[in-house]
Amino acid sequence: MQNLQHLFPHSISSVDPKTIRLLRGELTLFKRPKSHQWQCRFKLPNGKWHAASTATEDADLAQTQAIAIYETIKVKVGAGLAVVTKTFKQIALDELANMAQATDNKTGKRTYRDYTFAINKYLIPFFGQYEISQITNELLADFESWRIAEMGRIPMASTKRNHASAYIRVINLARDRGYIAVNKAVPLLDSKGKKSQPRPAFTAEEIKELLSYTETWQKSSYTARTALMRTLCSYYIEFLVNTGVRHGTEALPLRWKHLQWHWIGEKKYLRIWVSGKTGPRYLIARTAVVKVLERVMKWQKLPYSGLNAVIEAKVDTLIFRLPTGR
Repeated sequence: MQNLQHLFPHSISSVDPKTIRLLRGELTLFKRPKSHQWQCRFKLPNGKWHAASTATEDADLAQTQAIAIYETIKVKVGAGLAVVTKTFKQIALDELANMAQATDNKTGKRTYRDYTFAINKYLIPFFGQYEISQITNELLADFESWRIAEMGRIPMASTKRNHASAYIRVINLARDRGYIAVNKAVPLLDSKGKKSQPRPAFTAEEIKELLSYTETWQKSSYTARTALMRTLCSYYIEFLVNTGVRHGTEALPLRWKHLQWHWIGEKKYLRIWVSGKTGPRYLIARTAVVKVLERVMKWQKLPYSGLNAVIEAKVDTLIFRLPTGR
């Protein structure tokens, strides 16, 4: 490597003590603040900059090292190899950070939660130590077997799609950052599987038994706070039974202002605006839910005479909360 400078006798010119340009300006040596070692940088064929340390403080040796790095990278690019390599875990952690930031900025998707779980629970534990270039179809087959052992069952199609989508996000990030060669094909996870079956609905007898038990359940509470939580949960169950609202994502954010009266001829129905898995929608509730909501109002000591008054006032507070406001 010490003889490389002799191959480029007219390409080295010094600009200032902390910046040296080589190879007619294509290669630059520089020093970062608070560092005595020389760094080099140059532009790759894809327009991105590549930087590396020469690992020396000596200017002459740094020039030799920089030219060697430059020529090595040129050979890699010419052969279609990745210039920089990182492990799957390193790239996956960056993608997790990207999704977390998007979620904090309110620009993230609901699926990010599922992708985050899949990456942390399955993808990093299995692929984490491998470089992207080391992932083969044989390795993916090993992952399929390992995942079945971890889950204790064969994953359904929806689960496999989530895992495959999370995997693709990591691969795409690696490709965007140049960790995968342009002509390198990375095998993808299989997203096909058995379609999941919906859980059977509760029968009328099961619902009757469940609702009749809630009163006993509340009375058996061992603390005052437990009694409050069980009472709220009982109202929540009755509301779900009489509306068809999806629990969690649709039901928990509901506010009193999301309730409206809907008229069809001379008949009045309670209409509820919800937003969840399938986006925003209106649904018509059963008449029985009106009494449930009025019991909730009384329990929370809302200063209104009835559900009519609450709807007219468009009260902007959560429906499913404790009387304390929590």
